[in-house]
Amino acid sequence: MRFHVIAAALLWAAFVESRKIRGISSSYKRFYRERKSFLCIDGSKMIPFEQVNDDYCDCADGSDEPGTSACPRGRFYCTNLGFRPHYIPSSRVNDGICDCCDASDEYNSHVRCQNTCWNLGQKERAYVEGQMKTLDEGLRLKQQLIEEGVLLWREKQAQLRELQRAAEDLQIKLEEHRRRKHEADRLKEQTLKALKAGDKGLRHQNGTVSHLFQVLDSNKDGSISVDEIKAKVVLVHDEKRVLSEDEALTLLGGGHQMDLSTFQNTLWDVLIQGHDYKIKDAHSAPGGLMSEDPHLKAADRAAEWEATDLKKVEEAYETVNMEISDLQKKLGIDYGTDWEYLFLNGECYKLKVYEYMYTLCPFNMVSQKSTAGVEVSLGKWGMWAGPPKNHYSQMVYENGEPCWQGGSRTTTVTLTCGTETALRLVKEPSKCQYTMDFETPVACQPVLKQRGVHSEL
Repeated sequence: MRFHVIAAALLWAAFVESRKIRGISSSYKRFYRERKSFLCIDGSKMIPFEQVNDDYCDCADGSDEPGTSACPRGRFYCTNLGFRPHYIPSSRVNDGICDCCDASDEYNSHVRCQNTCWNLGQKERAYVEGQMKTLDEGLRLKQQLIEEGVLLWREKQAQLRELQRAAEDLQIKLEEHRRRKHEADRLKEQTLKALKAGDKGLRHQNGTVSHLFQVLDSNKDGSISVDEIKAKVVLVHDEKRVLSEDEALTLLGGGHQMDLSTFQNTLWDVLIQGHDYKIKDAHSAPGGLMSEDPHLKAADRAAEWEATDLKKVEEAYETVNMEISDLQKKLGIDYGTDWEYLFLNGECYKLKVYEYMYTLCPFNMVSQKSTAGVEVSLGKWGMWAGPPKNHYSQMVYENGEPCWQGGSRTTTVTLTCGTETALRLVKEPSKCQYTMDFETPVACQPVLKQRGVHSEL
């Protein structure tokens, strides 16, 4: 009697095991409740329930054979308790290769698979735990960078206001210096006209006569010679021609020399009237009559000083306006909702890959430099290009140097969460199209932490 009870129990267990629906997830179990008939999940056909997992494909969608390899479109669900569940093609069921870590796909084959799900789950849990620690630290650092970004933004705004005030002050100074230079130029012009016209008796002042005599008397022997006349006096209408000796003698009144007294009564009037003869470069060259006049020299110095001062103010005004323009351009960039990416502007990050050194200067440019020293632009700052839910996860740098196949080089930079700010990876997946992985704490998102470790683990 006892033997019969044990045999019946074993037969029942075998029957239950044979009726077990393998290869389905908990969300699909409602379709496989045992009843008289089974409706294919795509609704295309009704079959007796006994034909489920009978190793013959009845349904077009393969739903009647989740636990066998009968259907070409079938899928087998690996439960993988302790690790991540997943689907495999049903053609891999009982094929002698262990695909599911819980060995459920080889329930009726000669292979004896080990259940490795727990070990795999432990490794993944350790990895996820490490990632969570990194995320925690990244979020802490991100908060610091947000606070620094806000302060830096306010600093830049204050700097801009200060530069704008300086520009306004320089604008006032510039107008004043332009006025003063105009006055100095006008005074110089008036002085020059007075000298030319002989206003206020300058023509006949002994000091002027004496000075002109000294200009002509090169060897300072108290008299003017024929050679000195030829060296210093020219025709008004032909300045390049050297006077002949006869012309020089005529100007000296027929003699070979002329003293100051004779000069004042004869040659002085000829030269100062300037109808036919004049002193060579008398209006401009050092040592000339007008350039040595004390009034003109003073006016000329004043004009030069004002011109120098004006130039300094103009340069300062131009520099300040360039700084304002650069700062406005810098502040016009989108640095994130809390200006957390502002600290990257002005920084550059490098990574050597084989024979190339890659440089990323966020919000500026990307370049590639060979060991031979040849540097190529891989793009200039373009825009943020992340998806709507994570807009600040990708940068695009465009309009780099032209590629030999046509078009220009571009670089897409993907920002990833990390505790350091560094360039981690550079690839060229297609010709002249580059990708970079850039790690930084500001890329860490709280939403990642909210998801936590996968519940299946």
